[in-house]
Parts: sequence; structure tokens; C-alpha cells
Amino acid sequence: MSARADAPHVPEDFRNSSSESPYVHGSVEDFSQAKLPFEKFDELAGLIYEGPLQAVPWSGLLISLRTLLRANWVTLILRPASDKIQAVIVNAGPDGAFVERGKFATHTAFILDPFNGLPPERIISVDDFVGTDAWMSSDFYKQFVEPYDIRFMIGADLVTADGSECRLRICRPESAGNYSEQDKAVCQVLLPHLKRAIELHSRLDMIESERTLYANTVDRMLLGTVVLDETGQILRTNGVAERILHGNDGLRLANGHIEAAYSGDNRNLQSLVRNALLGAPQTVHQFGQAMSVSRPSGRAKYGLAVRTNPLNEWSEGRHRPVVTIFIRDPEQQSQASRDLVQQLFDLTPAEASLALLLAEGITLDEAAEELSIRKNTARAHLRSIFSKTGVTRQTSLVRLLLGSFTPID
Repeated sequence: MSARADAPHVPEDFRNSSSESPYVHGSVEDFSQAKLPFEKFDELAGLIYEGPLQAVPWSGLLISLRTLLRANWVTLILRPASDKIQAVIVNAGPDGAFVERGKFATHTAFILDPFNGLPPERIISVDDFVGTDAWMSSDFYKQFVEPYDIRFMIGADLVTADGSECRLRICRPESAGNYSEQDKAVCQVLLPHLKRAIELHSRLDMIESERTLYANTVDRMLLGTVVLDETGQILRTNGVAERILHGNDGLRLANGHIEAAYSGDNRNLQSLVRNALLGAPQTVHQFGQAMSVSRPSGRAKYGLAVRTNPLNEWSEGRHRPVVTIFIRDPEQQSQASRDLVQQLFDLTPAEASLALLLAEGITLDEAAEELSIRKNTARAHLRSIFSKTGVTRQTSLVRLLLGSFTPID
């Protein structure tokens, strides 16, 4: 449970430490001094590499270290606080592991903390680094440490290849006594593995952020996506596809697969899926094939595009995302299109509705009748549309509107 000051004092002994120190990379001496049974080291290493996949990252490791080292708090700071954003902190305390949301995540706490700016990848005790008297008389100790029955602390700072700064802090009460050299060695041999796992976590987090961005973009376009594995079984769907499939109007779920309501459409759909599955081993981009699907309700047909997901040569394992089916409902798309046209060209709802009808190829008089407005009102709307879009002819307006949407083919 520690933070950072902007101008740390680094004792001379630690400033001059070199990579030859036994407390830099987890040396043979560290392993010898740690006296960790192989089974225990294997367990801890496993928890380190499982950490990025846990709901509370590294919660298993922090809880295990808390027990092993007779600590009352073990803290992993994945992102120090700044004056603009709070820190990302995982704590393992008396009540289990949790993500810190309180005062420890604030910039104020990090400014006050004297136990910061440690030499990278080296386990150090706060008493050695700050000094016992300076530590116990500091504002940080009195406000953030002592109230939680913390007296002793060891820690290490890790800097990943992408420049991310992470910190490990392990705390003890007065009753547990200070940390031994063996305790420090146990932590030291784990640091290189923790650093690698944090780097993996950073990459996974970046991939997940990009995936979420793309998924949200597809959702806003009201484009349904159904992802299939190598057997044609549905792996996942987005919200748009779920609504379409649960509506059971032309497309439906059947034993974990997607089917079309009419036999002719379904034969065509299953053929496209089989062809896409056969193309799965290829690593080049697949353009896929498209079809329309009729709906028993008589509403406008769905548009489907079936594509093979590109896989690299190292892809392996079962239940991979092999095929994606994109589904467009023209009736849902019309409302989204109206909203988009309004935003793009600053049109009123009435102007956007008229513009989209004109883009479908009908005349101004027919559009006025469709919207139940007078012809003079439609002409006034059209003049305003021309003014806002910068075009002067209806054919130019149609080209402009059609070019404002991204097709799925």
C-alpha cells in the first residue's frame, strides 16, 4: 500500500547499485537463500502467469504471498497516480483481494509517499531505503500506513519494455517482526516472472481495448455479428445479432447453430458457412460471400455476409473464431441512418427523413406523400438540405448520402 513522490531521495548505496548485485535478476544466490521448495516455486510462478487472466489481476498471487510472508497487506500498483488519473491498485488484505478505489489511489497519496523511486527490479525494505525514523515520522506513514497496522514494508519497482511502471509492496504489522534476507530472496526470485507477466497483461489489455472499440463501432452501425468455431457452432454474438436471432423472424438459433427459416435460404446459408469453414486454414483476407434472407413477417429481407476469419500460422487449439456472419436489418438501419445523417450534415429529423427517401430513388412528390407533408413543405426542406450539404442537385445529394455509409461487402 504505497505510492510515489515527485522528487525521491535515493540513498547513495542504492543509486550506485549495479546489475552485478545479487538482488537484480533473481540470481543463483537468491534461489539458494530463498529456500523455496520446487513445488512452492512452481505454484507461485503459475499464479504469476495466471494473473493477467483473473477478474482481479494477480489476486491469487497476492493472497498466496500474504500467507507465505506473514504479511497483512500485499499490494500491486499497476499504474501510479498522476494529477489527472487515479492509480490502478490491487490489494490483498484481511478481507481478500480487491481493486483499490479509496484514498490510496489518489495523487495526494503518491506525492506524500517517501518509499518510491526504487532501483528497478530490486527488493528493498523501507527502513533501509528511507530510514526508520524518517519513515515512521512521515505524513504518509501517519495518514496511510499506521492506521492499517502496518509497520514493516518491502517493495520493488518494475519498468516494462513499453515504459509502464509497476510496484510491488508487501506489508507487515509490528507483531510479525521485520523481514529476513530469506523473505527478500523469495520475492526477488519472483520479480523477473512478474515483470514478464505484467508485460503480457499490458499487451492483452491493449488488444482488448481495440476489440471493444471495434465491437462498439459495429454495434453503433446496427450490424449484427455471429462468430462461429471450426464446427460451425456459435461462439459469440453481439447485441444486434442477439435481438435478430431471438426475434425468430427469418433467422433463428438451433442447437447452437444459426439457421434460416425458409428451407431454400437455409440451404444457401449452410453452404456459405461450409465454404467459409473450408477456407479457415488460409491466412489471407477472405472477402466471403453474401446473400439475402426472407422473413415470414414480410418485412425487408436481411442482408448477410459470411467471411472466413484470417488466422496466422501459429493459431492452434479448439473453439477458435473461424467464421463471422454479418447481418444487416434494413429496417433497423434506416433509423440509424437517419440519426447519422442528422449528425453528419446538421439536418433536422424531418430533413434527414426526406433526404433518405430521396436517396432510395423516389421523387420529391412521392417522398412528400410518404412523409404526409405538403409538397411546398418538402421543397422547403430540400432547399435547407441543399444549403447544409453544399450540393445543388438531387442526384448529387443521393451520391453524397450513399457515400456516407460503409457497406458490409
